Amino acid sequence: SESWFCNTAPSIFRFLTTKEQFHALLDSGEKCLHGEKASDDTGQKETAEDSFEEPQEKKLKVDPDEQERTGKQDSKRMRGQNKSRPHMKPTSYDTRRLCPSIIQREAKCVFGDKCKFFHDVAEYMASKPADVGERCYLYDTFGKCHYGLSCRFARAHISADLKNLVNEERVEEMLGRKPVRNSLDKDLQWRLRKKVVPFTASDAYMKSVFKGGPKEAKKAQSADNGKRWGSIVKTIGPLTDTDIIKLRQGEKKQCGNLPFRRICKRFGADITCGEMAMCTNLLQGQSSEWALLKRHESEDLFGVQVEGCFPDTMTRCAELLNNNIDVDFVDINSGCPIDLVYKKGGGCGLMTRTNKFQQIITGMNSVLDVPLTVKIRTGVQEKTNIAHKLIPEMKTWGVSMITLHGRSREQRYTKSADWDYINTCSQLASPIPLFGNGDILSYVDAMKARETNVSGIMLARGALIKPWIFTEIKEGRNWDISSSERLDILRDFTHYGLEHWGSDTQGLEKTRNFLLEWLSFTCRYIPVGLLERVPQRINERPPYYFGRDYLESLMASQHVGDWVKISEMLLGPVPTNFNFLPKHKANAYK
Repeated sequence: SESWFCNTAPSIFRFLTTKEQFHALLDSGEKCLHGEKASDDTGQKETAEDSFEEPQEKKLKVDPDEQERTGKQDSKRMRGQNKSRPHMKPTSYDTRRLCPSIIQREAKCVFGDKCKFFHDVAEYMASKPADVGERCYLYDTFGKCHYGLSCRFARAHISADLKNLVNEERVEEMLGRKPVRNSLDKDLQWRLRKKVVPFTASDAYMKSVFKGGPKEAKKAQSADNGKRWGSIVKTIGPLTDTDIIKLRQGEKKQCGNLPFRRICKRFGADITCGEMAMCTNLLQGQSSEWALLKRHESEDLFGVQVEGCFPDTMTRCAELLNNNIDVDFVDINSGCPIDLVYKKGGGCGLMTRTNKFQQIITGMNSVLDVPLTVKIRTGVQEKTNIAHKLIPEMKTWGVSMITLHGRSREQRYTKSADWDYINTCSQLASPIPLFGNGDILSYVDAMKARETNVSGIMLARGALIKPWIFTEIKEGRNWDISSSERLDILRDFTHYGLEHWGSDTQGLEKTRNFLLEWLSFTCRYIPVGLLERVPQRINERPPYYFGRDYLESLMASQHVGDWVKISEMLLGPVPTNFNFLPKHKANAYK
């Protein structure tokens, strides 16, 4: 553990500490350098390197009910830290929600007595939660806040007589500008739900593959479901709680959202891709799924990522996207490892269903006017790589680019990415570009990756841990970013979040939700100025350490209570319920 920390300090022990002392400092709230306050106590209590504790691995709890049901004492089924957690719908943050038609007092409610929302403005304002700030980012940016009276920064734009103020000059400047594209049109949503949207090109393709067209395709899908998923390959072990806890609808996607992509673009990301969207949900016109396709104006090279397991639905989805949204490419996620997707035959499951995979790629290509790309893993099982067999076939199917994650489904993140194998596959893919992915946390890692034959690199966890990695790569340096600069990045994220999800109570807490999820990654970053060996490696676990100031120490904490403290610095006090906390940490905070 001593190799982590900077030997330019008077002593290595200046920063290393124990779990108890680390949390004692954070709980005390002392905003001072460690060397000024706690070094004497540390020196007295800890005199050997062995005394410094590593953060303990999470202990898995066995479910007694599962043991009783199966009769097995060694059952590995998790008790599920969140299995009995209370659930609150996002629309329930306000006990009394003001009717949208009168939020800005510009219209009367068309539903009258049948409206389920609250209409007494004065009483609403009296019971509304307190504002959390003096300035409203939306009002300052756009000249008008569309959340009006319900905004949690309303004092910045609400007059004494409860009128929503408008900065006409700023509004004029914003005329004609559309910061976010690809929103779901209400008429399209209605037609999707009524199933009256024509899929002429998709139906023509399906007739060329199946003699009976879409109906025969569905029969083939049903038969394929029965044969394929009777013997599912078991994984070695879970990566995150989202793999071991049964998810509610809407809990499966937390990171990689539009506000976060805006942060990455600011720091130099060249290409951005939306969150994975389920093709069946898109075809049903689900607003939450269509929200994953939204594109910010700063995303100059942007693609959407879709998941599905059958040719007819994926081809129809591609035709739908081609005709209704603005994208530069469409990506098939055939690398997703989670059971929720894999057991249905999607994600990594497509890699072992080459006939279906070929039909999907060929069908989507036949209806798209933009390039079709594919993301894959090395394979499904840990010691059985199949990507090198699949890639030559994919070249003939019409794929424009391949992204290869250097691990199998079973490996998850338990071992380092295999860049030698990625290199082999990139040679096989030529002349089709292949991007490599896995374990890049610094410009040194990126340069080593570029020594292979890959055409580019894709970042995932590395960008979540430190989004300024794009600047480091482009400038060829290790950036010893300060805690205040990191806080400014988080503040910008909250501003973008309020713009994206809203500045009312619901939007504020949704922004907090995503912020806390992101903080579960940023806490893994080790400041460059504290490292003896640069750069930090993505799969190493640092011991407990003090930062160079209180904020840096706070940002190093892996305890959700400390993440909440950071969120309160940016978004004000948390509500009385904690359902918005990161799912794998909620009960720990309670």
